[in-house]
Amino acid sequence: MSKAIRMHETGGPEVLLWEDVEVGTPGPDEVLLEQTAVGLNFIDVYHRTGLYPLEGLPATPGMEAAGKVLAVGEDVHHLQVGESVAYASPPAGAYAERRLMPADRLVSLPEDIDERQAAAMMLQGMTVQYLLRRTYCVEPGEIILFHAAAGGVGLIACQWAKALGAIVIGTVGSEEKAELAKAHGCDHIILYREEDIAARVRELTDGEGVAVVYDSVGKDTFEASLDSLRPMGMLVSFGNASGLVPPFEPGILAQKGSLFLTRPTLMAYTAKRQDLLASANELFNVVRSGDVRIEINQSYPLREAAQAHRDLEARKTSGSTILIP
Repeated sequence: MSKAIRMHETGGPEVLLWEDVEVGTPGPDEVLLEQTAVGLNFIDVYHRTGLYPLEGLPATPGMEAAGKVLAVGEDVHHLQVGESVAYASPPAGAYAERRLMPADRLVSLPEDIDERQAAAMMLQGMTVQYLLRRTYCVEPGEIILFHAAAGGVGLIACQWAKALGAIVIGTVGSEEKAELAKAHGCDHIILYREEDIAARVRELTDGEGVAVVYDSVGKDTFEASLDSLRPMGMLVSFGNASGLVPPFEPGILAQKGSLFLTRPTLMAYTAKRQDLLASANELFNVVRSGDVRIEINQSYPLREAAQAHRDLEARKTSGSTILIP
């Protein structure tokens, strides 16, 4: 018998229960994994609360993990038993000691990327890859605004954007997080609880505004994000940590300078296996080069996932967090 976190209803962190589960054997095109580290991400909170409903309850949340292949199903030829792999992809179910996973969603790990590091970076790192390299291709010398710059995605993004030659403005909630973001390449810090974000951005850009805003906060920062953009700038809204953005009149985009707005997801950008592999390989390369450092600032036993969720929602975490089965 294996153990996993399961939720029988949506709600607060208390719905995350440590239970026995039957895992079974891999079917065609499936792999049985022994997981050694699980990534903690805000999408897990959305699944827990029902904002992004999981299909059928009881269910096990989690979209990211790494471990070793225990068994492969029929027609799986690109993976071997004992191989180290990682994923950041549906189906949910990563909060488990063992699980079955579609083989085409798994990425083989290079020898110099260990499993804990992989679990801390796959979802966040590939998110940064599509944000900076595909959704809006950041060019040298451009000024960008990245909200939650001291979070897991933010710390990776600050480093990667600097490696691309960008000038990075980041928002954070405390002096401690400001220092963390600065140490990871953020050029200018805005303390969002104390400063007017858009006014400060205008000051830093001589009134012009930034080329692109990357916003995972949602409701609380949406208007400030629009007001921080230069004419024909792009708002990339890729999360809603503070809540969903309320409905708005699209004409506001015209009024504020013919702005662009997109709501991308990693799942869409890595739906094709060739895109998944390209994204993962580019991530591995920037980590190997030293341009991006992956720092695991928190770890919890998987059985304590509820506490990890409480700390994440209370903004007590920084950088990457992993859960250890």
